[in-house]
Amino acid sequence: MESYEQDYQKLIADYQNTFSPTDIEKIKKAYAIACEAHANQKRRSGEPYIIHPVAVAKILADMGMDAESVCAALLHDVVEDTETTSEEIREQFGESIEQLVDGVTKLGQIPLSASKEEQQSENVRKMFLAMSRDIRVIIIKLADRVHNMRTLMHMPEEKRRYKARETLEIYAPIAHRLGIRAFKDELEDLAISYLDPVAYDEIAKNLESQVESRQNFLDSIKDEILERVRQEVPNVHIEGRIKSVHGIYRKTYMKGKTFDEIYDIYAVRLIVDSVYECYCCLGVIHDMFNPIPGRFKDYISTPKPNMYQSLHTTVIGRAGIPFEVQIRTWEMHHTAEYGIAAHWKYKLGMSGKAKFEERLSWIRQLLESQQDSDDVEDIVKTIKTDFIPEEVFAFTPKGDVISLPMGSCIIDFAYSIHSGVGNKMIGAKVDGRISTLDHKINNGEIIEILTTSSRDKGPSRDWIKIAKTSSARTKIKGWFKKEKREENIVEGKAEVEREFKRNNISLPDKQMAEFLMKFAEKQHCNTLDDFFAAIGYGGIIFTNLLPRIKEEYQKLVKDSQTQEIPQENIAQPKKTVKSAEGIIVEGIDNCLIKFSRCCDPLPGDDIIGFITRGHGVSIHTRKCSNVPKDISKAAEPERWINAHWDNKVQNSYRVTLAVTCIDRMGMLADLSAVIANMHVMIHSIFTKDTNDGRSTVYLTITVNGAEHLRSVCEKLKKIKGVLSTERSGL
Repeated sequence: MESYEQDYQKLIADYQNTFSPTDIEKIKKAYAIACEAHANQKRRSGEPYIIHPVAVAKILADMGMDAESVCAALLHDVVEDTETTSEEIREQFGESIEQLVDGVTKLGQIPLSASKEEQQSENVRKMFLAMSRDIRVIIIKLADRVHNMRTLMHMPEEKRRYKARETLEIYAPIAHRLGIRAFKDELEDLAISYLDPVAYDEIAKNLESQVESRQNFLDSIKDEILERVRQEVPNVHIEGRIKSVHGIYRKTYMKGKTFDEIYDIYAVRLIVDSVYECYCCLGVIHDMFNPIPGRFKDYISTPKPNMYQSLHTTVIGRAGIPFEVQIRTWEMHHTAEYGIAAHWKYKLGMSGKAKFEERLSWIRQLLESQQDSDDVEDIVKTIKTDFIPEEVFAFTPKGDVISLPMGSCIIDFAYSIHSGVGNKMIGAKVDGRISTLDHKINNGEIIEILTTSSRDKGPSRDWIKIAKTSSARTKIKGWFKKEKREENIVEGKAEVEREFKRNNISLPDKQMAEFLMKFAEKQHCNTLDDFFAAIGYGGIIFTNLLPRIKEEYQKLVKDSQTQEIPQENIAQPKKTVKSAEGIIVEGIDNCLIKFSRCCDPLPGDDIIGFITRGHGVSIHTRKCSNVPKDISKAAEPERWINAHWDNKVQNSYRVTLAVTCIDRMGMLADLSAVIANMHVMIHSIFTKDTNDGRSTVYLTITVNGAEHLRSVCEKLKKIKGVLSTERSGL
């Protein structure tokens, strides 16, 4: 008999009395269909593929999940990997099991152009949508990932590392958030064994080499505690545990601690019948041993977001060895071990649907916070940053507990209360004292958010960089998306121009619009203004698009090489001809002249020309950052050519000035008045607040040349509060 057949028979035998006869028949039917669908498929190890779904079903059954979950586990790969359809699953097993299978199935219609990160994000987003309808989807997916990680040694090295990192950054945090400790610990340990095998082996050997002495220490401590505690609480259960490999790894290799500095390598767990008895046991423990200051945590009165409850205290034993003591009730213990899965295994007093729904509200909140985001990867970023195990607890003035990831600041606290509170925040008090918004929150602090009723007030763009949690950043971006569209468009255009200048990407305006529109459509933007606005408020991270933009630009350049100016023209004996733009270029007659936007050359500037492919000569100032200091060492020195202004040039040129000034009443009026008195045309004005009592005013004006511009700058510098003026590429 094949090993998978033995595992299946054991599954049926073990749970013959747990499931009803109808459920058992349904499980047998699912197994038969899965066997037939996967009949010709093998795993990387060469074993029959059916081994995997049977193993996943066994993991779920051992967790106490219901028969529908076990059936879905047996069928979870048939739609994705075989010719079986969702409609056939629905006909055979009903809508509930079909939806479970569909939720676990990877997204099938992802564009081939999508990156690995985008594909991963789309899969996770679909999984969370399915979770919002039925939480069993993610429990099945976690069991699927556990078995895949157990057999990951058969995969190629590159795929092993990718799957291990994905597990550590996405699936283990989700298991933690759901409170399923067994899944979380195993996934983390397996991931580290592939990502850092040397460190994993070192920790494992260290633990194994002292296993006997460690066990003896735990046994003696348990006996000592049990003898004393039973005098106060007769019905107490006690057990010991040693910290997981990943838990030790995180503190030694990632935080630089030694084994001696880890106080919770050893832990003793006391399980009692009531909350009252928990606190009685705590008093006894603190009477028996010396508690370490700052190491007591009351998760009973302030449960973790995953509903974990226990009393934690770290004490020092007679031998001078620190160890952790966890005290909880049986109901708390079941929740701590199985998390949300305890609903099926123990029912845990969750007969009321409202209580169960309350525990899942964070899923809906996560999905709602992503609705305003144009970045498909935001949901994965949220998992990586907001689901980390280390947390801090702070209080509102009314005594409500707010739980946040370690390292969170006041901005995260405000937005965790409500987006309206964050958007109207003007300051905060920590323990009664005014605090900066980037203050990192510590456990137990009482934080009061100061708000304004002014409709003109809103968050600062700088908050996006300061906030720790992805949910806070998404809410800030959402406000800018709705309230500051015109400003977002200007910000987005400026960022695109800066990045294009930095990467030497240059096209005529019409061709540039067509070029950018291709990428705008891929980001679900209907117009270029929508695209620029999304970049401006942070919904689209433009730097993430740059690799593909540069690749497309290079293809575009190659396609236009047929129009390239012949090299022999450049090498001809030099002759001087004036162009229609008032520029004299050495060696080229009647060529197309284009003024570079990166430096906006003006008459009087020392200039140089660059022969572009198919677009004539681009004129730069000699001081431009895109002009090599030593032309002879440039990548293509033959394309740089001498150029200078015609002495009789009298053209007018637009230039943008960045005026840094004190933010005071009437500053804009003073700037406009001075420019008007000089008979200089103003084409546009844009002001940007720098949040330090200063602002930058961007003025696009028309001047006759560099000397004219210098005189304008000198006049502006004399205005009270003007700190500096400089040319800008905005």
